[in-house]
Amino acid sequence: MKIGLDIMGGDYAPKAIVLGAIAAHQSLAPDEHLVLIGDTQQIKPLLSEQGFNPDHFEFVHTEEVIGMGEHPTKAILQKPNSSISVGFQLLKEGKINSFASAGNSGAMLVGAVFSVKPIAGIARPCLCTIVPKLKGGVGLLLDVGANADCKPDNLVDFGILGSLYAEHIMQIENPKVALMNIGEEDEKGNMLAMATFPLMKQSPHFNFVGNVEGRDLFNDKADVIVCDGFTGNIMLKLAESFYVLTIKKGLKDEFFDRFNYENYGGSPVLGVNAPVLIGHGISSPEAVKNMIFQSRDMINTGLVGKIQAAFQ
Repeated sequence: MKIGLDIMGGDYAPKAIVLGAIAAHQSLAPDEHLVLIGDTQQIKPLLSEQGFNPDHFEFVHTEEVIGMGEHPTKAILQKPNSSISVGFQLLKEGKINSFASAGNSGAMLVGAVFSVKPIAGIARPCLCTIVPKLKGGVGLLLDVGANADCKPDNLVDFGILGSLYAEHIMQIENPKVALMNIGEEDEKGNMLAMATFPLMKQSPHFNFVGNVEGRDLFNDKADVIVCDGFTGNIMLKLAESFYVLTIKKGLKDEFFDRFNYENYGGSPVLGVNAPVLIGHGISSPEAVKNMIFQSRDMINTGLVGKIQAAFQ
């Protein structure tokens, strides 16, 4: 197994990424190898500072970096030797089994679609995120930003993708799938929600439990909550603020501590033909370590193959 990692992506790259890779290495099996993609002239001195043997990693040298504010499509096309572009080329060629980066999220989405491409039958790949539950455990929210505008069929696909991820990665048996709405009644919602509800209700591919409201995000009514990326991204950013607010207020609470993004790694891009993960731009070494573990789990469970089979 070869796990590709962009060393140049993120606000604290390359140091935070390198430290995360070192931390993850301690828990990887002998046949699980990290491939660090980026400027080796910056990477190797950092390894030396930590007294870490560089022979534990594989390296692919690149000389360009796609900045966080660059236009995703233009950057992918104009910087073929960037760490993100090279990472996706390696993934496409099968030289790495997964690719993760805390860099430009738009470039990561564009790169995934252009290189390994969406799985046949999936019109819109999506992003998902882990949501802590009040009584323990976690749920899944998707889409959280890849698709601001969606059609009903897209949301049904997200339900299938989320259900498979919850079952095989989160180990939730027969996960409950719900549609985010402004009320629980079947006929509630805007045009998208009202058109999507009957399609999800009729789908044989997941355990649909109906509509849920925003206040249900952290309870046990559903394991997987589906929405368009515009709604999901707003909910995600609001949820992320809870942890920051508790820190600023000097509050200590076990539940809100679980909102710390570092605990969950990155956001998987579901619906493409290889494992791809996008980390938070401010990813710390702990977040990078967990993103590497997510990559390993997606490879080990054969999640992409299971999604491909579901959409045949």
